[in-house]
Amino acid sequence: MEESQNDPPNETSIREVPIDWEALENAFENNAPEVHSYLQVVTGDVLRVVDGVADPQMHARIASDPKYLRIEAVSSREQYRWMERYIPTVEEPKLRARLEVAIDGKGAFRRFKDVLMAFGPERERWFTYRSERLRTFMEAWLQAHDIKPSPRTPWSATENASDAIRPEDVKRASIGTLEGQEYRRGRGIENLRKRMRELSEMLGPRDLDTVVSFAEFLKARRAARSFAHHHAFYHRREEANNALRVEKETRNEPTASHSDSSLPEQPTEVESDASSE
Repeated sequence: MEESQNDPPNETSIREVPIDWEALENAFENNAPEVHSYLQVVTGDVLRVVDGVADPQMHARIASDPKYLRIEAVSSREQYRWMERYIPTVEEPKLRARLEVAIDGKGAFRRFKDVLMAFGPERERWFTYRSERLRTFMEAWLQAHDIKPSPRTPWSATENASDAIRPEDVKRASIGTLEGQEYRRGRGIENLRKRMRELSEMLGPRDLDTVVSFAEFLKARRAARSFAHHHAFYHRREEANNALRVEKETRNEPTASHSDSSLPEQPTEVESDASSE
């Protein structure tokens, strides 16, 4: 009977793998049906393959490679239970009541996150609470596959992995596939916003927090650049106006210096007639 590559290995030896814990945590949290995550058992890296984006041939190659283990994400039902258990630990009564309302009905996860976005300390406490539970699932999964986490060093990802499928290979294959798709040609702002919404659904809480912080930085930088641009524009315009004013005054100065007052005073007709009389 042929064994599945995702079944625990029959070998009794424990494999030491330098796990990328943050990437593994994101993989266990993301249970979107179109997202498939794999652990590379040599390098400890995590590959994420998205249906409709990655090259199907590349995906098939990864799925059949014994060096990759398919990661089964934590179910939505279990993650919903985490929210239910967390809410009673919130000390602020009003926030606790808002969270209870937020998880009622469809879209509970999004509403729960939206409420916490305005409460920084409580949001960080939720991330810690969630990470602890994800860690329990990850450690149990690694133990089931006879994998012992080892310290991750800068050269862990490349050591003894010359024949492994590299993340950049998946990226290049994905880009090659996307170049033939319609959305690759349409780079309008609406398409980009739609793509951003799709990507946000695939990111974990820490990644989302990073994206939001970076977006706020870009917004602030754009506002600062806009202010500097307008300030420089008005400054240059004021300098140009001053230059024109000085040039105009300079041009009028010779005329003023050769006015009638500098010439001998000529008698008027009345004065000439009077003198002749």
